[in-house]
Amino acid sequence: MTLSRRHFVAGTALLAAAQLPVTALAQTYPAYPIRIVVGYPPATAPDVLARFLAQRMAELLKQQVVVDNKPGAGGQIAAQTVAKAQPDGYTLLLGEVGSIAIAPPAFSKLQYDPARELTGVSEVGKVDLLLAVPANSPHQTVADFVKAAKARGDKINFGTFGAGSPGHFGAEVFAEAAGFKIEPVHYRNTGDAVTGIINGDVAGAFVSTALGAAQIKGGKMRALATSAPVRSPLLPQVPTMIEAGYPKMDVSAWFALMAPAATPPAVLDLLAREAAAAVQSPDTKAKIVEAGFSVTGLSRADTDRMLRAEYPRWAGIVKASGFRGD
Repeated sequence: MTLSRRHFVAGTALLAAAQLPVTALAQTYPAYPIRIVVGYPPATAPDVLARFLAQRMAELLKQQVVVDNKPGAGGQIAAQTVAKAQPDGYTLLLGEVGSIAIAPPAFSKLQYDPARELTGVSEVGKVDLLLAVPANSPHQTVADFVKAAKARGDKINFGTFGAGSPGHFGAEVFAEAAGFKIEPVHYRNTGDAVTGIINGDVAGAFVSTALGAAQIKGGKMRALATSAPVRSPLLPQVPTMIEAGYPKMDVSAWFALMAPAATPPAVLDLLAREAAAAVQSPDTKAKIVEAGFSVTGLSRADTDRMLRAEYPRWAGIVKASGFRGD
C-alpha cells in the first residue's frame, strides 16, 4: 500500500470513529428525560404553551419531557442557560421574541449570542397583543385613545411587562405611527402590570391575548384592538389594528423550540418533526388556541428563515426607538 493510500485509509477510519458518538446519540435519542427551559414563571403564557408542548411531545417521543422555569431578565436567564448547555438534545429552550431577537440589539452586555449559540428547532406558536385600557377609561376606540394622547401635549404613561419586551416595543411602534409620545412604565412582574392597568395607573398597555382575554371578559380591562391580522376567536368583538388604520403594527410575540447550536442534526430533525406534530395534533391545538395562541408548527428550515428575518427587523425597531437596556 502506498503512503498516500495508507493516509487515506487512516484518515477515513479516524473520521468514522469521530462520528460514532454522534451517530450513536441519534440512534438512541432520547434515552432519558428532556428538559424544556422557560424564562417565565408558572402560569404565564410561555409556561402554559411549554406545558402543552411538553405533554404531547412526551407521548410522541415515549420519553418524559419536563418544563424547567428559570424566570428573570425577560427570559434572558433561560436563554443563556440553554446557550451554554451540552448540545445533546436534552436541554432545550422555549425561545421567544424578547430574549432571542430583541435583547441582542437592546443589551450590549448580553451574556449569550442567540444567532451563534442557539439554533431553531420549530416555531410552535404565536401570541398577539391587545391594546388594553382600564375598564373605566373614557376611550372606546383606538381613535379616541390617539386623539386624547395627542391632545395632552406631553407623554402619556404606558405600561409594559418589562423593558425590552414585545409590549414595550409595541407601544413605541404604535406611538411613532400615531404621532404621540409615551412614558414607558416598566413593571417588574406580570401581576404588578395587570394591577397597574386595572387600577388606572397607566393609560394603556399592550398585553398578550393569552393574558388579557380573561381580564377583558371579566370586565377588568377593555381591549381597543389586537395586533393580529385577523380578529381573535377569543375576542371576536375586538377590531384589529389594521381595521383601526395602523397596518404596520405587526408586533406579535412568537415562540420557538430551540437548542444549543452544536446539537446533532439528526436529533434536531427528530425534535422538529415531533414538536410540529405535537402542536398540530387536534387535541393539543385546540387547547393552545383556547389559551390565546395561534399555532404554527414550522419545520426547521422555515424556523431558520423566520429567525434570520426577525434578527434584523427587531434590530431596526430597537435602533429607531433609541432604547438601551444597559
